[in-house]
Amino acid sequence: MKKATAAKKSLTKREKLIQKIRKQLIEQKAKLVAEAEATRGELPDEGNHPDPGDQASAESDRNFMLRLRNREYKLIRKIDETITIIDNGEYGICEDCGEEIDARRLEARPVATFCIECKTRQEENEKLG
Repeated sequence: MKKATAAKKSLTKREKLIQKIRKQLIEQKAKLVAEAEATRGELPDEGNHPDPGDQASAESDRNFMLRLRNREYKLIRKIDETITIIDNGEYGICEDCGEEIDARRLEARPVATFCIECKTRQEENEKLG
C-alpha cells in the first residue's frame, strides 16, 4: 500500500495531467457509447409519406442522424487511439516536430496529435493547396 502512495507522489505534474486526461477520455467514450445504445433504432423511418414535404423532412432528419452518428463513431475511434497512445507512453508528443505538446492544448483538445505551431502550419498548407 505504501508503494502505491509513493508512486502517486513521484508522478510529475504532466504525468498527473495525462492520467487525468485518460480518465476523462474513458468517461467521454462511455457516455458516447451509452447515448448511441440509447438511441439505437431511433432513426426516422424511410417510409413512404404521401406528402412530398413530409418525405423530404423525414429524409433530411434521417441524413442528419446518420451524419451525427458517423461523427460520434469517428470520435470514439479517436478516443481509443489516444488511450492507446497514452498507454504506450507516447502521448503529448507532436507527430510532426517531435516536441511536447503544450499542456494547455492537451487539456483543451485531449485527442490532439500536433502542437499548435505544427497544426497551424498544416491548416495553412491545406488552405493554400
